[in-house]
Amino acid sequence: MENKRKNKDFNPNNCPVTHFYNKVGGKWKTVILYGISKKVNRFGILQKAIPMISKQMLVNQLRELEEDGIIERKIYAEIPPRVEYTLTEYGESFMPILYTIQDWGINDMGLQH
Repeated sequence: MENKRKNKDFNPNNCPVTHFYNKVGGKWKTVILYGISKKVNRFGILQKAIPMISKQMLVNQLRELEEDGIIERKIYAEIPPRVEYTLTEYGESFMPILYTIQDWGINDMGLQH
């Protein structure tokens, strides 16, 4: 059964900000991207790093990120099979934005950088 995303292409005013949020908005995608960028790149490790996310939600978010060409999924022919996720070049293009958001959050929360 294919999972249909409600807002994937909904952008009636052709707004660039809405376009961005359609790609990586929501509660989990930016956290997942940040983790993968820091080599937290296997399903079990991501699940441990983001304990509040359900298994099914993590599966769905990874599938959407892969479908959108933001991450790649590589299956290693080992016993047991190993799967690793990496950012694509397109996925890497999101990272400066996420680091800027992180810096803002650090400053706004009064944390040391």
